[in-house]
Amino acid sequence: MTTHLLSDTAILTGRSLRHILRSPDTIITTALMPIAFMLLFVYVLGGAINSGSDSYVAYLLPGILVITVASGISYTAYRLFMDLKGGIVARFQSMPIARSSVLWAHVLTSLVANLVAAVVVVLVALAMGFRTGASVLAWLGVAGIVGLFTLALTWVAVIPGLTAKTVDGAGAFSYPLILLPFISSAFVPTATMPGPVRWFAENQPVTSIVDAIRDLFTGQPVGSALWVALGWCLVILAVAYAVAMRVYRSRVS
Repeated sequence: MTTHLLSDTAILTGRSLRHILRSPDTIITTALMPIAFMLLFVYVLGGAINSGSDSYVAYLLPGILVITVASGISYTAYRLFMDLKGGIVARFQSMPIARSSVLWAHVLTSLVANLVAAVVVVLVALAMGFRTGASVLAWLGVAGIVGLFTLALTWVAVIPGLTAKTVDGAGAFSYPLILLPFISSAFVPTATMPGPVRWFAENQPVTSIVDAIRDLFTGQPVGSALWVALGWCLVILAVAYAVAMRVYRSRVS
């Protein structure tokens, strides 16, 4: 059964990745908005922001990576919605394939596409002056956090992809996720925020994820932020996966 699922998922993932290769504008569009935010905050607003860091682009980059993921996963919901609307999912269900392989293919495609977009964002940050003394292990840690966060949010994206009534509805869920980093430590230290806003910023998942990535980039000792970030990602992943699979079974039964 496991071998059957893996082979079916690999085939369907190859199909989805070929669609991405034929339309590379998906990755370009995913990276475009985060890059625009980075340019705006570094070159227009950065001089008026006291982040407590010598390099604002270095301070900003972890939050921009989160925004990259949050904006990119909307395409997963869109592609899944279009597959359902076009009837291809119904055709797959009539074939002797593992049912969950259809969803896993979309999820893994999202993981690859968003990691490529994140690499593009990092390259632009390097061109803007971002420098880090992070070790190879630290870079792998950053990639692991971004990958796990992408995996968790992609399963969240699967839910509206299955339940939306319109194309716009399938992607609209991502807007609050894109705004969430603005109420976190992504752009300014949380200590500068008024009481209630500071409390929310310090106790939402984006802050711990941003702080963990920032510590890895700066070579700081790994603190509690890393474990809190991993905890948030795993909880979101587990809940979203369970809900998505339940909705999917109901939809295709």
